[in-house]
Amino acid sequence: MLTLYSFGPGANSLKPLLALYEKGLEFKSVFLNPAKFEHHSDWFKKINPNGQVPVLDHDGKIVTESTVICEYLEDEFPTSPALRPADSYGRAQMRVWTKWVDEYFCWCVSTIGWHRMVGNMVRHLNDEEFEKMVERIPLKEQQVKWRRARAGFPKEMLEEEMRKIAYSVKRLEARLAVSLWLVGEQYTLADICNFAIANGMEFGFPELVNAKDTPALLAWIRRINERPACRLMFERQPSEWKERRQAQQAQTQAQGQAANR
Repeated sequence: MLTLYSFGPGANSLKPLLALYEKGLEFKSVFLNPAKFEHHSDWFKKINPNGQVPVLDHDGKIVTESTVICEYLEDEFPTSPALRPADSYGRAQMRVWTKWVDEYFCWCVSTIGWHRMVGNMVRHLNDEEFEKMVERIPLKEQQVKWRRARAGFPKEMLEEEMRKIAYSVKRLEARLAVSLWLVGEQYTLADICNFAIANGMEFGFPELVNAKDTPALLAWIRRINERPACRLMFERQPSEWKERRQAQQAQTQAQGQAANR
């Protein structure tokens, strides 16, 4: 039996969720609410001592790290549709893109997300309440990030992260301007993992992602959103950002209708 512990379908939690839906695999979904810090609960830290999601439990075998989970699913369930190229070179190209997401693209977008939204989750806590919450976080690096988010990230750091985001957007646009998917003609984990971070950027970073500057990137985002598996995932999965997602969907639909007139 497959059990996936995750937040809603966004960022790193979206990766294995979409892979599961794309492959049509039956699984039990356990939603943890980040606003309630459920991933720092003692019961969950028995499953993943790092207190992070997503986590896959496959008949008692625990797999962590979002991209690793996606690769594990492809290894264990090599059923159609294949989400990895069949040839070694194609798989290498796919992993260049998934590695880039994990080591570069995700981090700069995440920092801005923490600055804009995540920090607000703890600003209402007094110092004592906040420190009690931080004490439950296993990873020192995450404790530092929570403290920075509450206090506010340094201006220089935010400017550097925005520079990285602008570079990331240009790289994706350049590739998708000449290729239907990130690895040629096949939809792969490269697309899923990058989509997990890029989806919604036209709303969060409209000065960078828009119809004028990034038409290929927007078309790719919409292609994935229109896939039956992606639609089903967003329909079925609980989300901490449900209202925000519904507003984005409505705006995307309106833009699509306007473009077809």
